[in-house]
Amino acid sequence: MRIALVGAGAFGEKHLNGLKNVSDAEVVTVVSASEDESRKLASQFGIDDVSDSYEKTLRRDDIDAVILTTPTPMHARQAIQAMDAGKHVEVEIPVADSWDDAQAVLAKQKETGLVCMVGHTRRFNPSHQWVKQRIESGELTLQAMDVETFFFRRKNINAKGEPRSWTDHLLWHHAAHTIDIFQYMTGSKVIRANALQGPKHPELGIAMDMSIQLKTEAGQILTLALSFNNNGPLGTFFRYIGDNGTYIARYDDLVDGYEKPIDLSGVAESDNGIELQDREFIAAIKEGREPNSSVQAVFDCYRVLGELAADLDQQDGWS
Repeated sequence: MRIALVGAGAFGEKHLNGLKNVSDAEVVTVVSASEDESRKLASQFGIDDVSDSYEKTLRRDDIDAVILTTPTPMHARQAIQAMDAGKHVEVEIPVADSWDDAQAVLAKQKETGLVCMVGHTRRFNPSHQWVKQRIESGELTLQAMDVETFFFRRKNINAKGEPRSWTDHLLWHHAAHTIDIFQYMTGSKVIRANALQGPKHPELGIAMDMSIQLKTEAGQILTLALSFNNNGPLGTFFRYIGDNGTYIARYDDLVDGYEKPIDLSGVAESDNGIELQDREFIAAIKEGREPNSSVQAVFDCYRVLGELAADLDQQDGWS
């Protein structure tokens, strides 16, 4: 499978690290707005071909698919462009930063029939896979999830501490991970959603703290706290509370409620969630099937995000 990696930032590097272990994947070119940045990243992985033109890249016949690790505001438009050009597309989370744009991406996927997969990596992390397998086997019934997403990010920088040309968002990006995995694990539709946000940063223009509550048709609840103000270890920590155990997932590690490590060996062919995500993308294209975390599969997450965004906008109008 011949791939164009689009976006030469921190997550572009993560995908190249994963793709180098996927025998069916060949990264043909690295693309970003700066050819120098493209070359800087590509050279680390022995890739000679680089470009600063996404449009020209999409016209190439030697590319089957694109992986988008570009700024969030570009995701929906670039995913639609890829499918219009006949390319399968894996777009990093979130697929869009508005409900209207998310609907447009799904409509284009249905129109073209191409694979359009969204980078909801938590579905692929072995720690979360282990919990999902216990739920599916009937050994665990999920009753509640408590999740913390904490960063110390008071400047506009990326995961590598480098300046960003765009602004990240607690709701559309970071909450999307948790809202999707909550519905994925429960298998139940969210029917109630509440959110509160703290003061907006005077320069970034975004809320730096947020609290979200969800409830499913089956009665499970989610409590999610998010902050860019937390001065401590960064990351998202998922506490799964079930009828037969409590488990805490921290990226690719898992412990029980007493912090006893869970053996994840044999859960998946890799312990790298991004690599597993990319493996699924390639396999879905080759097998002509819908991938796990297809835009259709994660669509209800964006419905909930859209409802929360509208509610927060209304709250701002009251202040």
